[in-house]
Amino acid sequence: MYEVQVSSEAEKVIKKWKKSNPQLFKKYQKLYHELADHPRTGIGHPEPLIGGKGVTYSRHITAHDRIIYDIYDDVLVVLIIETEGHYSDK
Repeated sequence: MYEVQVSSEAEKVIKKWKKSNPQLFKKYQKLYHELADHPRTGIGHPEPLIGGKGVTYSRHITAHDRIIYDIYDDVLVVLIIETEGHYSDK
């Protein structure tokens, strides 16, 4: 089982969702728990990102929002980098 860590930037967005969009927050929570068990498979259509060197993955929360995360197999850690918007929106 992996330890799931959240970047400070992602944490701000998650706190905002908890207050302003409880339905989105519930979807995020479901994905969060799944990341600990199997970060490469499951709900949200996980996929490795091109240029992520096999470490960076994306999962759908909604049609617009994604969880972007890195998987570190050597230390069994999943680091959530971003949670709002699509990774190509920038």
